[in-house]
Amino acid sequence: MMRRSENYLPVPGEEKSLDRDFDDGKGTNESIPMKTLYAGDGSLLHPHLGPHFSDGRRRVDYVLAYSVQKPSSIRRRSSRFAEGNFFRQLRRSLSMRSSRAPLQPKEDPELAAKEQRADYHEDDKRFRREEFEENLRATGLELEKDEGTKIPGVGFLKIHAPWNVLCREAEFMKLKMPTRKDYNVKQGSNVVEKIRLFIHKVTTPLHPDVDTNQPENVKFLSHPFSREKQHLFNLSDRDKFFDTKTRSSIVYEVLKRTRCTREKYAMGITSLLANGVYTSAYPLHDGDIEGANAEPNDRKLLYEEWASYSVFYKYQPIGLIRKYFGEKVGLYFAWLGVYTQMLIPAAIVGVIVFLYGCATVDDNIPSMEICDPRHNITMCPLCDRACSYWKLVTACGTARASHLFDNPATVFFSIFMALWAVLFMEHWKRRQMRLNYAWDLTGFGEEEEDHNRAEYELRVMQKTMKQDQSAPKEEKVKLTCTDRLPAYLTTVVMMGFMVTVTFVIVFGVILYRISIKAALHISSYPTARSNIRATVKGTAAVINLIIIIILDEIYAAIARWLTTLEVPKTDKSFEERLIFKTFILKFVNAFTPIVYLAFFRGRLVGRPGNYLYVVGSYRMEECAHAGCLMELCIQLCITMLGKQLIQNNLFEIGIPKLKKLLAKRKSELEEEELSKTLQRHEKDHFLCPFAGINSEYMEMIIQFGMVTLFVASFPLAPLFALLNNIIEIRLDAKKFVMELRRPIAAKAKDIGIWYNLLRGLSKVAVIVNAFVIAFTSDFIPRLVYQYTYSPDGTLHGFVNHTLSYFNVSDFEPMTDPLEPMHLGHEVIICRYKDYREPPWSSTPYELSKEFWAILAVRLGFVIVFQNVVMLMSDFVDWLIPDIPKDISLQIHKEKILMVELFMKEEQGKRIAARDHHSPDNFNSPSSAPDSHPYPPQPRSRPVNHARAGW
Repeated sequence: MMRRSENYLPVPGEEKSLDRDFDDGKGTNESIPMKTLYAGDGSLLHPHLGPHFSDGRRRVDYVLAYSVQKPSSIRRRSSRFAEGNFFRQLRRSLSMRSSRAPLQPKEDPELAAKEQRADYHEDDKRFRREEFEENLRATGLELEKDEGTKIPGVGFLKIHAPWNVLCREAEFMKLKMPTRKDYNVKQGSNVVEKIRLFIHKVTTPLHPDVDTNQPENVKFLSHPFSREKQHLFNLSDRDKFFDTKTRSSIVYEVLKRTRCTREKYAMGITSLLANGVYTSAYPLHDGDIEGANAEPNDRKLLYEEWASYSVFYKYQPIGLIRKYFGEKVGLYFAWLGVYTQMLIPAAIVGVIVFLYGCATVDDNIPSMEICDPRHNITMCPLCDRACSYWKLVTACGTARASHLFDNPATVFFSIFMALWAVLFMEHWKRRQMRLNYAWDLTGFGEEEEDHNRAEYELRVMQKTMKQDQSAPKEEKVKLTCTDRLPAYLTTVVMMGFMVTVTFVIVFGVILYRISIKAALHISSYPTARSNIRATVKGTAAVINLIIIIILDEIYAAIARWLTTLEVPKTDKSFEERLIFKTFILKFVNAFTPIVYLAFFRGRLVGRPGNYLYVVGSYRMEECAHAGCLMELCIQLCITMLGKQLIQNNLFEIGIPKLKKLLAKRKSELEEEELSKTLQRHEKDHFLCPFAGINSEYMEMIIQFGMVTLFVASFPLAPLFALLNNIIEIRLDAKKFVMELRRPIAAKAKDIGIWYNLLRGLSKVAVIVNAFVIAFTSDFIPRLVYQYTYSPDGTLHGFVNHTLSYFNVSDFEPMTDPLEPMHLGHEVIICRYKDYREPPWSSTPYELSKEFWAILAVRLGFVIVFQNVVMLMSDFVDWLIPDIPKDISLQIHKEKILMVELFMKEEQGKRIAARDHHSPDNFNSPSSAPDSHPYPPQPRSRPVNHARAGW
């Protein structure tokens, strides 16, 4: 019934016996019958056991849940005999399968398979479970079933990995484990390192109260685990040598390699989950968090020192997070901590720039001229027919508010934020290198092989079966670009369609603004006409926010579907393609309304008497006299705050809590019963599956774009991001510790493609801010006027200089206002914001020479700003080394110490071998094995057997 996989060969019986000297002698591969767990009153007989088998000794390393129903009295024909139907279901079920690479699961297997359920007969499911479990026993895992649980209709298969299986798999997966050899870590002596150590000492009260039981200046050498070199490792406490995350990862690796074979198709754990043979699969949390019986454990410590709002001011316990959740999750929270820490100086400078605008608003000459009623400037109508003439003084409030974000300090802040982004990237690279050194990841990934995804193998198998039998068999079959061409074309068409949909929706919001403005102008309600601009801006921004949130969820599903169609070869390729598509769609969705306000609104308008119309009679909207910067600021503020409060925090916490509540209601169990009578694997069953951290990264990357891309128009963005992230870290911590099942630990030495996206955004931010300062704000027109056209070198007369003249008799028919009178006076000339010739000129209403002069200065500013800032950024990048000098020296020292350790071991072996074969040894009574000065090192198996086993 069992077929040997090409990736794994069960250890023969005579080889298993070689490992028994390193075990406790009590392990067995046989399943132990389930003992009674509950007393007559329903309480646990052994509440102190925790996540263990019913014997109280063997720890539960992994759990598979399945549906328990009474067997059917009449056997129906199993669906496995319908080969065509089965093949089709298998193809669907394997579409979300994760990679077989060691310790590289990308998401919870239940989540990966949830969408591909097939309706198998219950008897068929039971047969598959029995075969799969028998194959698991053959690999050495120990199993125990628990079907008499408090959760109706759910059974659990508890899995334990004995010592010999852990050692075998750790060697196969090349897991780095600490050796007995330790050494002192010397701190750097340069100025930068001294400053870093000084800051570390000053901020000691901010560090979490986590006892590491190891001096900070002592580090153990690490080496890939080998059963032949077990004497190098400290095996005094075998229960703690492999921690819980490593044990569960080892079991998951065995689960991925084990097959359930029916007919000629092999099904792994992901396929079994997809077809409902098992309903869920997950490792267990360490223990309870709250309650009188909660014993000390890492989960409780994380809750107290990380997931509590009372410690919001402290650093995160990154080492403990990595120990409990794995390197990939640990790196995310380390990156989030560095990003939040770097936002502090950016927020402080942004607040200073904002306060500078507040302090100088009364001294701003252009806003003073707008607010001066003595100028009595009559402006042209803002819409056809319904709108009337208006006085410039009514835009006083908007002009004063725009100065808060459009002042000379904004240029300085843009340069500062460009350099800040580079410093943040360099700081993270150095921090990441320190974590790689501390977590023994410096050599990880160099020899790691990313295995093929199950769906890719299935497509290759289909292609092989369709090929002509006469084709050369030695040629390896693989999917080519021709095979993927339909998927690539579908991706291009769908991505283009989705981007077009975003543009169409933004255009729809533009039409809403135009129509609602006209409707409010002709409204008979004084309240509606009192503040038309604020009403239109606010409601349009809220509509944009709602659309962004809805489309984000739709685009995420479409991106996953398109990536699945492409059938990437490896899991890493699948993840990178998915991230790239999702980022493109979400980025376009979030920033299209902002880009329109920054660069297009007010520039595609035309002039009075010759306006630009769209969709018939809709006249394109104009900017206020103070420019579109204020509207851009409002849109950024509402989008940023709305996404953070609604999409990030409410969805992240509210939805998991709702799902957990519904699961408890379905089980019809009281909260008191859940806390007192359920075992650990039953409690974890109610938690939400872990869906990966890509969504966490994505929301932070979009926020990084909000902070850097348009910071020239919204200097308070870093402050809002900082406040959000302080809350976000604790919300995510609560979610990971309390609301989610424990993820399968995944190794990673960096944050992957996210770093490239961050670097790309920081480069684009320089260009975008240059264009915002040059074209969206009035910084360049003010500069040109002050040094070219001003009679006294000040900004007096700047407002009048920016306004052109229009003769109302030149209005096109049916476009002039219904009320030609304004405040009892007939209007002959009205003003509008543009640089055009007056009506009495020889070339009326043509663009003036001032327009071309200002345009030339704007383009020159963009070129100079972009090159200067990028040159400064590249200089900072070159100046700061990616690897800290002390870390580089410590890595080199580790290599030397490891070589010395092995050289010493080999030298000892040679001396022992020479003494063993010397003539004196054969003549002397001291040559007995017990008195040998260098006894041979124990082996788990002979070398030839070890090679044959793999």
